[in-house]
Amino acid sequence: MQTKAIAKWVRISPQRARLVARAVQGKSVDVAMDLLQFAKGTSAFAIRKTLGSAIANAENNFSLDVDKLIVKEVRIDQGPTLRRMKPRARGRADVIRKPTSHITVVVEERGES
Repeated sequence: MQTKAIAKWVRISPQRARLVARAVQGKSVDVAMDLLQFAKGTSAFAIRKTLGSAIANAENNFSLDVDKLIVKEVRIDQGPTLRRMKPRARGRADVIRKPTSHITVVVEERGES
């Protein structure tokens, strides 16, 4: 059985978050949590938090064994871009783009397909 957790509007660039997401896909949840704990960057923290939520969903909502769970999918989708203005010389202004991401983590019991 598959369970998932979604974190929306996370203030991380999707391109940077996908680098970390590829590292944990297909691994068991305890190995993935260890990898994310010692990985650098804000994206590892956000993905680890979402993975923890998916594990808790599997354990509490569906009574699945945590030791048998694997990370089936980690999807990083692009969210809306926040636009901010930065004042410049001579009355001009530049646009600062702050990207956001939607993180989806799917876990399932080992042996299912």
